[in-house]
Amino acid sequence: MTVLFIILGILMIAGGFSCMFTPLITFMQTGYFVVILVLAYGIVGIIKSIVDKRFGINFVFSILSVILGIVMLAFPKSLIFAESVMLIISAIWFVMMGIVTIVNAVSVVKPTGSGLWILMLILGIIAILIGCYSFFQPMIMAVSLGVLIGMFFVETGFTLMFAGIVARD
Repeated sequence: MTVLFIILGILMIAGGFSCMFTPLITFMQTGYFVVILVLAYGIVGIIKSIVDKRFGINFVFSILSVILGIVMLAFPKSLIFAESVMLIISAIWFVMMGIVTIVNAVSVVKPTGSGLWILMLILGIIAILIGCYSFFQPMIMAVSLGVLIGMFFVETGFTLMFAGIVARD
């Protein structure tokens, strides 16, 4: 099992660097991940409803999720919709996190007398600007998400490798 962790870690690192060097292609493939998640959610929901013998709104929504997933796989152009939604959600997330950071800087950190609140305030403003800019320049957000996905894969790969090496000792 430890060798499997090490091999999987190396593959994740290689995949992560591939994602970072081709961020737009990486972003364009994230629509498939969304479809897989929608399908998995729907299938699990259907199974849970059958096991619990409860056929209410959750059962109907699960069936609709499976149908949506199948339609999106059958018509690949519909994946553009999923990717567009991800861009919008990411931009909203940046704005919301910026607001939360500013509120925390002013109401939590500033009263403690630490100079850290200024840094938090600046980072919050930058996050809001990035979020607002992403609404008007979605390609910037697409590239950013592709790079972030790659960085996540690299980090996960190193974690798996180290877990395999530690478990081996």
